[in-house]
Amino acid sequence: MRTLIFTASPNKDGLTASCAKAANEGVESTGNTADIICLNDLDVGKCQACDNGWGTCNKVHECQVIDDFQKLHQQVKDYDNYVIITPVYYGQMSESAKAFFDRLRRCEATRGNDSILKGKSVIAVAAAGGSGNGIDTCLFTMERLISHLQAIRFDLVGITQKNRSYKINTIVDAVAAMTV
Repeated sequence: MRTLIFTASPNKDGLTASCAKAANEGVESTGNTADIICLNDLDVGKCQACDNGWGTCNKVHECQVIDDFQKLHQQVKDYDNYVIITPVYYGQMSESAKAFFDRLRRCEATRGNDSILKGKSVIAVAAAGGSGNGIDTCLFTMERLISHLQAIRFDLVGITQKNRSYKINTIVDAVAAMTV
């Protein structure tokens, strides 16, 4: 079973990075493999709402804005399940996560039952370095994304610096349970 772990923070030593390490540990504990992709390391721009708001993403299910999105979009289909880890910025996913997942949603949600994520499990992690007040709205947005992609919400995890000590273990356990 292959797991794709998305991270979306420029901070390589912060809470989001710790969550990615925990997710990877959970995968490895079951004898499976994971790949970690940091969206901040890629050139993925925001959706341009081409043509009348629905460019080629609507009918061809491909984005016509050329950047690193195309390669990653094709790569996503090769995995059995996913972990999305984003810092919480103003109650939302980070800009790099939002850019990628907005475009993925436009390409895949319009496929309905043929979405490349249909029936695949996803764990969404919202990592708030500050007060944690935006975790609920961030997780709500991520849950809607999972639903639009026809994927299965395996778990939603909110983590802050205050609950980090036990939520890191929650991530390890949740990912291990998902990848058994």
